[in-house]
Amino acid sequence: MAGEEHLPRDVRPFGFLNVIKPLEWTSHRAVGAVRRRVPPGTKVGHAGTLDPLATGVLVICVGPATRLAEYVQRRPKQYRAVIALGATSTTDDREGTVEPVPEARPVPADRVAAVLNRFVGRIDQTPPSHSAVHVGGHRAYKLARRGECPELAARPVTIHRIGLLRYEWPALEIEVCCGAGTYIRSLARDVGAELGVGGYCAELERTAVGPFTLDDAVELTEADPARHLMSPLAALGDVGQIELDDARIEKVAMGQAVSIGAGLPQPGEPVAILGRAGRLAAIGHVRTDGQSVRPDKVFVRPGGHVH
Repeated sequence: MAGEEHLPRDVRPFGFLNVIKPLEWTSHRAVGAVRRRVPPGTKVGHAGTLDPLATGVLVICVGPATRLAEYVQRRPKQYRAVIALGATSTTDDREGTVEPVPEARPVPADRVAAVLNRFVGRIDQTPPSHSAVHVGGHRAYKLARRGECPELAARPVTIHRIGLLRYEWPALEIEVCCGAGTYIRSLARDVGAELGVGGYCAELERTAVGPFTLDDAVELTEADPARHLMSPLAALGDVGQIELDDARIEKVAMGQAVSIGAGLPQPGEPVAILGRAGRLAAIGHVRTDGQSVRPDKVFVRPGGHVH
């Protein structure tokens, strides 16, 4: 990354970077680029990988925010994809061996639209053979690269919406809003199969992960944790929030339950515990008495310092 400017060593970053992953970069490489720009020893991770041939929104977790990745991962995601019809690929994208489908002919636009609509809702989807899914303790893509044919079970995923952006045979451009665990490569493969002409994902861009959108993202080469770090609260969506005084935050820092009184969510529901100036101190849950909260993930030490 240009300049490789670090945050000062005494600044402990806590939050998210919304960056644009470049084409052909792995998500792991993007994380490494950010790691070089934060104080040594700072944890850095991502909240949902992107394939090397995909571009777009990659949410980087910095510092204690790595413990909030699950909250980002469960948020709806949005993609722009181009499906190449009339051929198949061994990896369900253009990285694999592409084979034209004999006798494949252009499909009428109204039939394409009807088929796309069949994939909206809760569906069973089989992940690509070249994916990070575990099969017998091994990653599926590693087995596939050794010439093995891993058997992957279909699993339920939710596709909220598919919009047809452009269709000029053989290119079909769509916009997809979906839930966690959805593979757009699998969707491309399955749409092509349903149309009877084959298909694979030729282009893929992630345009949003929950509140992290492409419009607000920064180029990875320009990402500066000192200027672009977003609040950890950005990940929590509609999780309820309570703000506590310093005395009760001290108890939270020691993992102790604190009494709140009325106004809490239902027992068992998660709640974000905020301290002074609205800073995230912990994620907890409402106890069965409905009037107190026990911390589950604590981000402050006694004295108010961030872990």
